Amino acid sequence: QLRCTAEIKADMERAVPMDRLLCGDVGFGKTEVALRAVMKCVLDGKQAAILVPTTVLAQQHYQTALQRFFGFPVEIQQLSRFRSGAAASKTLSDLASGKCDLVIGTHRLLSKDVKFKDLGLLVVDEEQHFGVTHKEHIKELSRGVDVLTLSATPIPRTLNMAMSGIRDMSTIEEPPQDRLPVQTFVMEHDWGIVADAIRREVQRGGQVYYLHNRVEDIERTAGRISKLLEGEVTVGVAHGKMDKNQLSSVMESVVSGEIQVLVCTTIIETGIDIPNVNTLIIEDADHLGLAQLHQIRGRVGRSTRRASAYLTFRRDKVLTEIAEKRLNAIRDFAQFGSGFKIAMRDLEIRGAGNLLGAEQSGHMIDVGYDMYMKLLSEAVLEARGVEVPQRAECSADLAVAANIPDRYIPSSEQRMDIYRRIALIRTEAEADDLTDELIDRFGEPPAAVQGLIDVALLRNMAAELGIYEVKQQQDSLLLYQRKLDLEVGARMSAAMKGRVMVSAGAKPYFAVKIGRNLTPLDTLWQFAAAIGF
Repeated sequence: QLRCTAEIKADMERAVPMDRLLCGDVGFGKTEVALRAVMKCVLDGKQAAILVPTTVLAQQHYQTALQRFFGFPVEIQQLSRFRSGAAASKTLSDLASGKCDLVIGTHRLLSKDVKFKDLGLLVVDEEQHFGVTHKEHIKELSRGVDVLTLSATPIPRTLNMAMSGIRDMSTIEEPPQDRLPVQTFVMEHDWGIVADAIRREVQRGGQVYYLHNRVEDIERTAGRISKLLEGEVTVGVAHGKMDKNQLSSVMESVVSGEIQVLVCTTIIETGIDIPNVNTLIIEDADHLGLAQLHQIRGRVGRSTRRASAYLTFRRDKVLTEIAEKRLNAIRDFAQFGSGFKIAMRDLEIRGAGNLLGAEQSGHMIDVGYDMYMKLLSEAVLEARGVEVPQRAECSADLAVAANIPDRYIPSSEQRMDIYRRIALIRTEAEADDLTDELIDRFGEPPAAVQGLIDVALLRNMAAELGIYEVKQQQDSLLLYQRKLDLEVGARMSAAMKGRVMVSAGAKPYFAVKIGRNLTPLDTLWQFAAAIGF
């Protein structure tokens, strides 16, 4: 949090407007970091706005902001359907005059009648819930304004723009102190197990969310739960079609502990923070998306208590293959930091979409992320009028162990990052620096990792000599060159005591005999030294 706060504040002090993505798992404290940025903006005499997707979240952020800024001269107002017509008119007037320092609102903030005197910072919370049309409005609203986007599971296009350097990104990777991962169970729906789970949570003084995502029969489900537990618990209902007074009253009753079981729709998905709710039961979990399930699960486990999430599906329905994969993924991704993994998987499956237009999904999986990034960087250079460097590539097919074992670097994200960095090695100094970093972070690298570094370095050396392929054939290495440099061949042959043969056929190559007691890599190093590389 401290690192992210420092990065954001440094961005806000630059001459160019900030466009930063703050990515942190559910419950990792993104709101606290955003409020610190808001405070900096307000103390510098400018206005700030926090845009949220639901009225419930707007109400919660409003209460949080009142508590955090208590005692400071900061005028905070709210703009959502919870506000009466007269109160909304006053807020609009105060925004235009500059009397209101911070406004927290839903899509109502994007209306044409909302005018700011001097907007300095726009915070977009739960960015993945805003559609393309809304984002076009946000662009209009934020011209020349610092923008901070918060998300645990950013949509593919946003994540890709951050990873490709088009947008800046800060990540919160540490959970709050004493926080425990949520125990996740995927199972067929069984009212007996549901009743036991609710009783267990209520008996330890906690509360329960029961997610039933159909408004038409949600009251009936609430009645069934109440009857099942024979009136032992107080049951409440919350959904998006309730009027503002009803919904506000129900949520206040949940916060105060009067309601022990809240039967609700996905209205609880975005940012709701009630630490005493530590059991979540989702009915028909196979109907929800992967990121959505992760967000909803993040509504529990926000205290030092161990929380439980039951993802249930109907016994009489056959799970589709996609739904099954989704439920398995959410069960596998139960540990902290899973939001980023889920977003990365979404990025690979759906593609990054059109960076400048309306489409939010594409076919990145067809070309692979690295190739996509290469094409993107070339397109950016062309747009700037910079000549795109033509980098030579060399493939290597050697009988050498060259990989990063899971036991050496357990995290798949870190492994992928190290693979990428090894592929970019160009000099021995860069190879030494990376080796030192690996020793420092993960311990002495095994032979397979050292082999990977050596192969990457030698491939790049060979590429600079015009060699486009290195292949091992029995006890020789074949070095394919587009145009044979016979002077190089002669130097090699002299230095390597005649172990070099030249083939000037349709696909010319040098054949280098692998020395006795030498590995293919040792032979390649000899070859590099022989030609004075």
